[in-house]
Amino acid sequence: MPAWGSASYADDVGTIYYGDSGTPIGIEDRALAHLKVAITTKLRRGESFTLSWRHGEDQPRGRSTLWLHPSIPLRFVFDEPETPELSRSWIEDLMRSANSTGGIQLIPEHLDTGPIHTPASQPVQVGVDVQQISSAETKTQPV
Repeated sequence: MPAWGSASYADDVGTIYYGDSGTPIGIEDRALAHLKVAITTKLRRGESFTLSWRHGEDQPRGRSTLWLHPSIPLRFVFDEPETPELSRSWIEDLMRSANSTGGIQLIPEHLDTGPIHTPASQPVQVGVDVQQISSAETKTQPV
């Protein structure tokens, strides 16, 4: 699993500022957007918990843990101005992690990029389930 502060997820890296700490925590924007939902949900309920991460490749080797409490100021800063589309399953995985004794551990997003399974009892038939469109039809269709 890549470290939170590394750019191995993507190029846009957001930041968490916690309390009076002068040390910002860099986390890839998409991961931070999902983490923000999990953290704010727990804090809104008045719950305290830990947040742990492995140090990025540009930092000394190791890991860190914060104790998050509703009374301590927390700020999320995103590099990307647009909010990414959120994955419900990733948020649910983070919430399960948040409710464990180990606190929140950032886990990778599960992307389903494999082929779509079609049961033998329900084959897809071109012309019935999916219409074929010729290139001539797409050029003459009004938008």
